[in-house]
Amino acid sequence: MAVRLIILLGLLLAALTGHAGEPDGEALYRQHCAACHGYDGMGGVGIPLALPDFQYSVTNKYLKVTIREGRPGRIMPAFSNLSNKELNALVKYIRRWAPGKPYRYPVTPVKGNLARGQLLFNRHCAACHGTNGEGGKGTGVTFSRPRDLPIIAPALNNSGFLNAASDQFIKATLMNGREGTPMVSFLKQGLTEKDINDIVVYVRAFEKNRPPARKTPLDTDEATIVFESAYDLKTTINNIKDAAVGNNFIIIREQTLDQGLVPADKENTKQRIVFFCNFGFLNKALAVDPRVGLFLPCRVTVVEKDGKVLVYAINPNRLSRLFNNSELNQMCHEMNDTYISIIEDATL
Repeated sequence: MAVRLIILLGLLLAALTGHAGEPDGEALYRQHCAACHGYDGMGGVGIPLALPDFQYSVTNKYLKVTIREGRPGRIMPAFSNLSNKELNALVKYIRRWAPGKPYRYPVTPVKGNLARGQLLFNRHCAACHGTNGEGGKGTGVTFSRPRDLPIIAPALNNSGFLNAASDQFIKATLMNGREGTPMVSFLKQGLTEKDINDIVVYVRAFEKNRPPARKTPLDTDEATIVFESAYDLKTTINNIKDAAVGNNFIIIREQTLDQGLVPADKENTKQRIVFFCNFGFLNKALAVDPRVGLFLPCRVTVVEKDGKVLVYAINPNRLSRLFNNSELNQMCHEMNDTYISIIEDATL
């Protein structure tokens, strides 16, 4: 009897422990997804996940593979570090926006004419999804007005998409469209099911006929740019301002590094930060990816320590790893060169 009681208590404890250790899907969503897809799932930088047409058209497998693999070179990163339990909890939470069951697709591959599919794709799809299926540019975020259709055409010629989407999923999307987005039903546009099959075959062929990959992320191991100045602290700061203005930037402000973090009389006056901005470049970068607001406007930190004056700036090339956005790589590289030019002018 005592043995049975011990076993029952052990099973009860295991069950309680397992329940207590279950991942919190809502917390995972807020941590990993909400910043881009919106706390209500209605999109922003990322696509809207709460749209009923999206919810009912995608399978759990599609969601899981998309979260695991992301979209290489696009905005959606890969979350390969999530455990299977965390992944299941996250998908379960995302599904709460649509109480019905998602559509179950047949597993049979679609057959059609590849050459004809290419012609139809160029005629009906390329304007939004790109000539080579590389996807639309930007993020769908606008600056001046509410968005009824907050989505940019996804990349179809992308390993993350092709691994997640089955032939039948692609076919159903083309046939039915997706309400609440610019994706219309091709049947309503006058195409036949045979036409759609041909397009599906062409899209699937991207797996073998992929254009040269855009390099991402940019190669660098250094998180910061560091220079030692040949001048004293005050002169170096003035030189930074002059060099920034000479590179078409406007000086925004100068302050101590710990301003607002300590009482004013406790601030370290030998650690200062200079903010400056080129608003044309800023607007262009934000249009490509609003997350550049993490490190724009530009800033340079000047520190006097142990008789040396050091100048620090974040390395924009390193930030390429955060963004997973090939379009932004050139801007990161350009900003890196600008930082080096300004700091070199100010310190040498």
